[in-house]
Amino acid sequence: MINFDNAATTFPKPLSVRRAVSEAVRRYGGNAGRGGHRLAMEASEALYSARETAADFFGAEPENVVFTMNCTYALNMAIQGVMSGGGHLIISGLEHNSSARPSAAMAMKKRISLSIAEVYPEDERTIESFRSLMREDTKAVVCTLASNVTGQITPYREIGELCRERGICFIADGAQACGVLDVKLSDGINILCTAGHKGLYGITGTGLLITDGRYPISPIIQGGTGSASLSLIQPDVLPDSLESGTPNITGAMSVKAGIEFVKSRGLRRIYSHENRICSRFISELGSDITVYRHPCGEYVPIVSFNVGDIPSERTAAYLAEKGYCLRAGFHCAALAHASLGTKNGTVRFAPSVFSREEDAVRLAEEIRSMKKI
Repeated sequence: MINFDNAATTFPKPLSVRRAVSEAVRRYGGNAGRGGHRLAMEASEALYSARETAADFFGAEPENVVFTMNCTYALNMAIQGVMSGGGHLIISGLEHNSSARPSAAMAMKKRISLSIAEVYPEDERTIESFRSLMREDTKAVVCTLASNVTGQITPYREIGELCRERGICFIADGAQACGVLDVKLSDGINILCTAGHKGLYGITGTGLLITDGRYPISPIIQGGTGSASLSLIQPDVLPDSLESGTPNITGAMSVKAGIEFVKSRGLRRIYSHENRICSRFISELGSDITVYRHPCGEYVPIVSFNVGDIPSERTAAYLAEKGYCLRAGFHCAALAHASLGTKNGTVRFAPSVFSREEDAVRLAEEIRSMKKI
């Protein structure tokens, strides 16, 4: 099988990541922060080393790096934590359900008020869309850096500047951007949530919440942290306040190795390689295949398309029989598909650093052949 579903999770993983996982299972058998013996201390040191690597990569302080199960957990922690006291929240019209659902749930329970900012191909219109919705009681803005459906890059730096000017917390979903774009907290992001298993090439079950510490995040999960054990109150210092329970040392070490792999390859080189494959793929599809991109927009290496009126699931199933992995449907992103107006979803093509241009060309040939059937 040739994997072009790397927006869901990258595969294969780099050799260095596989080695890091093996080493973690073999060596780090203690529970980090839970004991003064050698096994626990080595695990604690390994976990802190992973924090340092992530902090350096995203321009943060190590203590403000929180490891989570995935990006969904990170976004839930950020949104529910920042909005715990109520207020007005703005999300974009491209949000994944990991942002949209907790936001909608809080709004339906009357805990917050919610607005949805439309995202346009033109950055200026998108920025104005966010600006027009900001109110005196606006507490946070949630915006994906790049759509998981089309790959469209939002003007997140400008949105971050708007938030900074008004004292609004900017929560960013970096799941499709981190590891491809040079994302930093200095871009105006107060809380960055991302997956460890996508563009950072870690294993599944890994995510990151990285904050600048400016906005308090009330914990939505409480329990053992290895600190303040005699208190029934959750610690209020990071990362302990947001990391209850035994940490995933193996996962953290895989993310560390993945980030180091990305740094060694270079973000520009990775983006150039994947973007070249996407461009070639689009050109090989031909003009009679619907591709969901706009000339005015900028995109990370993701391409959504449809073959005539053929349902997206049928297209993906046909291509799977030919040996290609692509994702069809609505990609857990109801708002994005509502904006696109896609009634049957789309088929999503997403290469990785290991993808080959010739495989994308052959895939396009199969898609063109399918249209003739």
